Amino acid sequence: MLDASAIAAGFGQLAPEQLRAMLENFLPQGATAAEKVAAIETGLQSPAGESLRDAMARWIVDEIVPVERLVPEAYANWRPPVRDAMMFVVARLSPARLAPKLLEQIELPAGTPAEVRLLRLIAKVPGLQKLGQVIARNQHLHPALRKALARLENGIRDVRPEDIRAIIQRELGQKIETYAVKIAPAILSEASVSAVVRFSWRNPETRRRQRGVFKVLKPHISQYFAEDMDYLQGLAQHFGDRHHRYGFPAHLIPDTFRKVRRLLRHEVNFSREQKTLIEAGTLYRSMRGVRIPRLIEPLCAPAVTALTEERGIKVTSAAARLPAPRRRKVAEQLIEALIAVPLFAATRDAVFHGDPHAGNLLYNNRTGELAILDWALRERLGREERRHLALLFLMVSLRDPVGTSAAIVALSQHPIGMNSPRGRMIHRTVAEFLGGIPPSNLPSAADAMRLLERVAMKGVRFPASLIMLSKVMFTLEGILADIVGPDTGMGLAIARRVARHWLGNRAAFRSPLRTRDWLTLQCSALLYTSRLWVQWEQAILNRFLKRSKASPAIA
Repeated sequence: MLDASAIAAGFGQLAPEQLRAMLENFLPQGATAAEKVAAIETGLQSPAGESLRDAMARWIVDEIVPVERLVPEAYANWRPPVRDAMMFVVARLSPARLAPKLLEQIELPAGTPAEVRLLRLIAKVPGLQKLGQVIARNQHLHPALRKALARLENGIRDVRPEDIRAIIQRELGQKIETYAVKIAPAILSEASVSAVVRFSWRNPETRRRQRGVFKVLKPHISQYFAEDMDYLQGLAQHFGDRHHRYGFPAHLIPDTFRKVRRLLRHEVNFSREQKTLIEAGTLYRSMRGVRIPRLIEPLCAPAVTALTEERGIKVTSAAARLPAPRRRKVAEQLIEALIAVPLFAATRDAVFHGDPHAGNLLYNNRTGELAILDWALRERLGREERRHLALLFLMVSLRDPVGTSAAIVALSQHPIGMNSPRGRMIHRTVAEFLGGIPPSNLPSAADAMRLLERVAMKGVRFPASLIMLSKVMFTLEGILADIVGPDTGMGLAIARRVARHWLGNRAAFRSPLRTRDWLTLQCSALLYTSRLWVQWEQAILNRFLKRSKASPAIA
């Protein structure tokens, strides 16, 4: 048996491979997997359990999934907090959850790629799986890691069909007979907290059998949810107490974990999503080429959502089969549906889809229709927020530092004077950011959100809804890059949406922008060419100076 007390004193001095070898030797020889898990669990619960946890956490972040491989060089300053966060979570998972994960990592072949180990490690840890889905399309990641994380979009497999069927039968009860429900034997797809199965039912209104899908809360989620909430709250406190170590504003990392905690709570609130689906159906009702699954309300329950089945395949896979002009059309369709439609909605509060990874976006190449699935994560933005966001996106596209700075100040949580020290800091940051975008590149809405993050890193706070939208933008940017390449023209696509609806039907088009905003945009557009020309001149001068320094003949 694993004698944790006998080896605790030497944990801190052991190299990762030595630790692994020692644990293998202390496990019961010839024991079953269940007996080995029980032995590790006993060790984790022993007086030396904390030392064992710390050692295993160190093994994981230094050997199993090295942070240097997980976090690309472009985000090198985030490696220390990411490493600490991984250590924190491993050190606080319950013995019952952690023990089988440790045994699995020990027994995997020595040459198992880090990407495969990572997916095994985060299985049945919804918060980490959700994070993996968000970063899966980041162009800076190592290709092997991107490919592995993309499997989280529709390749999670951690629940059995019979368990899902049992939940449906328990939740619906007599309704299964009343509506003659027939449940498919196999799981159609899995997400981090839910599984989807096909079914058919007899609709009493049409007196016909119709097809649909059940989205079902996985059985282990309710068991692990409270623990995940606790470690996310603990992470917020941990980084709040140690913010000075990382060089970030005191609130930045703690606020991020608090928001992730809030989002995960929404993810398991099926009743909330059912209401959102009805609202989203209304928002997109008049947009051709976009489908929102419809609720089958008689078959919904607190842990089961019944929906119409939408046809299509993952949008990145569908686009890969299309010629370049059609891929560009798919990209514009995504931008319009996920950003432009809610941004310029006529309602007072517009709903944004908060989790647009590729697995939630199905495309039908035959009909040209886009289906937007899974509305558990969503955010609302009021008219004033959307007004300043629209101005921010358009001003960044026009490379206007004054207009961009004004939009950022308006979006901040606390009043900021343009001539105050903080206001001048924002203007300098904006000028540097816009100046760093090559003249040949088209600034995008994702660039605008990246600029907001840079300002936030300097201590300016923004509403939680903007953090969600930032996540949406970066996820969408990665998908668009996979479809049409890095030059997606997101900002221009949004501008085209505005122009098309404004020119086509001025009376019906209700933009959050005011008359003076249109005048400001027109004035900025008149100066766009001169701003671009100045950037071209500066770029040419910089290249010349660089060559001069590098060439002794010219010097």
